[in-house]
Amino acid sequence: MILITVKSTLGVAMALLLSSTVASCDSPGEDDSGLLVVTSTTVLGDLVAAIAGEDATVEILLPLGADPHDFQPSAHQMSLVATADLVVINGLGLEEQLEDAIEAAAGSEVVVLAIAAELDPLPWSDAGMDSTDQESDYGDLDPHVWLDPVRMADAAILVGSALATLDPAGGYQARSEQYATSLLDADTEIRGILADIPPQDRLLVTNHDSFAYFAARYGFEVVGVVIPGGSTLAEPSSAEMAALVALIRERGVKAVFAETTHPTDLAEAIAAEAGTTVAVVQLYSGSLGEPGTPAATLPGMLLENARRIAAALGG
Repeated sequence: MILITVKSTLGVAMALLLSSTVASCDSPGEDDSGLLVVTSTTVLGDLVAAIAGEDATVEILLPLGADPHDFQPSAHQMSLVATADLVVINGLGLEEQLEDAIEAAAGSEVVVLAIAAELDPLPWSDAGMDSTDQESDYGDLDPHVWLDPVRMADAAILVGSALATLDPAGGYQARSEQYATSLLDADTEIRGILADIPPQDRLLVTNHDSFAYFAARYGFEVVGVVIPGGSTLAEPSSAEMAALVALIRERGVKAVFAETTHPTDLAEAIAAEAGTTVAVVQLYSGSLGEPGTPAATLPGMLLENARRIAAALGG
């Protein structure tokens, strides 16, 4: 578990993020308001809120539909990070615009939990490595761990342990186990949804290099990306787009998978150039769906992505 703490000495083994100094101060959550927990993405917000229950207040920084790669926090949100009892982030460079706030939190009375580094992160896939220096810009590990329900089941246990350490009277550990079970159940259901996709059709062309964890878990190959690199902030060159079109034709790729957090123009242009039988299908990646939709929770989002992939690829 990667934590920064200057508020309390944690009773479990924890590595430091951004700081090597651990100090002990007053225990958090001593007032009647309970713990304040701040989390970055809506995906983490769903996980943290389910585990927090009524024992803590959870603030989610990114709104629904926002792209974590280019989100700009407000001054109020920066102050939330500085005054929280616990900040839960993905880490590995995902929250690029929050780095200053996290660094400031390291020197204040805040505990920071960065989950991705603790979930056996994968190196970047080969899909975008030739087009951009990902190792230089984003580190050498892929941050998109939340697209693997098994890893996120482990994340739920990490969050429950962190909250229980700060507030032993809360019911965090039991709720974390329940949430982890829901993710493992989703994993079983996803395998069933994808089971009928033929091996030769398990090819993914995605908007950016974000689905490597999904591909590794369920036996797919990411053969190309529309936007080079591990972030959505780059732009493909005409030569890169032409090469992707040629690859789609050569491999017989059936669909280009766009994202709900990003315009589909480039994906549609590439699909149209590649052939009329290539579909463009939006997947949920950096944000959950609206309340009341199948993708309104993390398990639901992962299941909805699986359904859309199966429909596009013949499952």
